[in-house]
This record gives sequence, structure tokens and C-alpha cells, in this order.
Amino acid sequence: MSDEPALVKCLVWDLDNTLWRGTLLEDPEVALPDEIRAVIVELDARGILQSVASKNDHDHAWEQLAALGIADYFVAPHIGWSPKSGSVQEIAEQLNFAMKTIAFIDDQPAERAEVAHHHPAVRCYPAEQATELTGLAEFSPEVVTIDARRRRSMYQAGFRRESERESFQGPDEDFLRTLELVMEIKRADEVDLSRVEELTMRTSQMNATGVHYSDAELRALLADPDHEVLTVTLTDRFGPHGAVGVLLLGYHESVWHLKLLATSCRVVSFGAGSVLLNWLVNEAATAGVHLAADFRRTDRNRMMDIAYRFAGFTEDSCACLAEPDDGERGDIQFRHLVAEERPEPTTMRVHAPALARGEVAARSLG
Repeated sequence: MSDEPALVKCLVWDLDNTLWRGTLLEDPEVALPDEIRAVIVELDARGILQSVASKNDHDHAWEQLAALGIADYFVAPHIGWSPKSGSVQEIAEQLNFAMKTIAFIDDQPAERAEVAHHHPAVRCYPAEQATELTGLAEFSPEVVTIDARRRRSMYQAGFRRESERESFQGPDEDFLRTLELVMEIKRADEVDLSRVEELTMRTSQMNATGVHYSDAELRALLADPDHEVLTVTLTDRFGPHGAVGVLLLGYHESVWHLKLLATSCRVVSFGAGSVLLNWLVNEAATAGVHLAADFRRTDRNRMMDIAYRFAGFTEDSCACLAEPDDGERGDIQFRHLVAEERPEPTTMRVHAPALARGEVAARSLG
């Protein structure tokens, strides 16, 4: 087991005498030190979200953050008079982050103690340590992907999207059509490798095997003409959702072997998983092959089992299943499907390559 601390996904700032110098309700003006501004900008560039838990008048404090030119850096802020432990919990819930990925910084020992008492997994830091945070391992991801650099904007777009969804009058399918969703499936390249590795590590509920593929393993698959490594991104009129899926596919004479399907939980409600599987089934039907999908039950991926079953995969045996010979299978099972053409999606457009060994021609569906 690694001794490295778990990476922080969100840093929650106190305001008075922590983020800025001074107390907003007492001082005629407060000041933002240049070194604190630099920390905020650097953490954002590393893909670490930042929020606020402050006992202050909300409108007054937010106006001050805007005047300092940093309001846009903070997602799901909680400014009011409630206990900060409650604010931290609500921030974590809004972001769907585990408490062990949350950090909290405050100048008051009593406030840090109150948060630590209710949430022992939250890492708490004194205000005087603020300028040191960027040098700590828990704030220093080894690789900063394209999606990480725009994580804040993706979350902010997600909040706007969800707000519009809640106010939409009509069937959910009609709302999805208003989003102008576009799914792009592409063959991975060297630039994509870190995003693929990150997806295999971060997805658990929508990961069909729970298997993590290392950088070396992914590079070997990229170089193998009998395999495809495919990445999936999603965009809509609110902006990009980023990388939301990865497929690892092995080619055999009468069956395509789906070794891994992992999709982000963020796009389950958009039907992305179903669209992706139906696209793959159509490609297999065009090629005249069956599909065999690896599945290994974990304590969190029941949704993936349901997705396979809903797509038509069964546990039925077939002669084609003897074809994939990829070494020791352990507790990994096959799910089998006889591919037949599926209708094109009605809620999004799909841009994807034509799958066949050695072919690179691209086409657009939907």
C-alpha cells in the first residue's frame, strides 16, 4: 500500500484572516495578499476545486470576492452563520466527493476542531500554512490532464445544467434533446493515455471489471493492431463534460472482446452508457461478429451489470467464447451478445470511427 496521502479534490477556504487579511464586518477594507492569490490560481490549474465556508453576510462577502477578481474560482460556496462542519458536509455532497478528499483551512483553532470533530477524514490546515499548500504531496497530482485543468468550469456548467433541468417542464427525454448533446468516440493517442489511466482508476460504479490498466499496459495495447483503445467525450450547449468513458476492445475472427468498459457516473443520467453500448453493438453487427464483454463483480459495480443486461448481454455460452485467449481470467466472467442493428440515438449525436481491424475511416451517426 502506498504511503502517499490521498489527493485533495477540494480545498474549502475560510475568508476572514485566512483567504484575505482583515475581518469583513469590522474593517473598512480587506486585502488579498499576492501569495494567496497565487495559491488559488495554482490549485485551480492543477484541477483541485476550491470552495468557501465562512461565517459572514453572504451578499457582502460574495461582492468582496468579486471585487478581488476571484469569485469565479469557488464552486458551491457556503457563506452564512451555520456551523462550518455543516457547510463542509454540504459542499462535499454537492460535489459528490468523499470526505477524505476534502481539505479545510481556517485561522481559528476552534473552527478547525469543530470540523475535525464531525468529519475526522477532512484534513484541516491553519491559515499560516496557506502558502505552503502547493508544495504538499496531497495537493500535487503527478499528472494534470486536460480535463483536470478545466475541472472547475465543468462543475460550474454542471450546476447550471442541473438548475435548468429542475425547472424544465416536460419529459426528461425532451430536456436531453434541448442540451444538443454530442458524444465523440475516438482512438486514443499518446496525449490521451493519462486520461484513460485516470478513468480506469476513478470509475468504480460504472466499471465493468474494476481492473486498473497501467500506463505501460495501455501503451502496449495502443501498439497492438489486434486491440482498440477508445476514449469517449461528451459536450453540450453548456460546455464539455470532458472524458467520460473508455473502451478496451480485442479483435478476434468471430467475436470482439470488450475487455473493459468504464464510464463516468456524471453522465449516467444522460443515457451515455446506453448510447455507447448501442453504438458498439451496431459496429459489431456491421462486421458480422458477436460481442463478448468481460465482467467481474465488485462491491460497487452492480449498475454496470444492469447496464450490460439492459443492452442485451447474457451469460449464455457460445462457441465464439472459446476464441478470446488472453491469459488467466480469474474471477472475470464473459457476457455474450449476438449483435444485431440498433436504432440510432434520439437524444444525442455520435461521432465515431468505423471499427474494423486496420480501418481508420471516420463517420458521423445521428
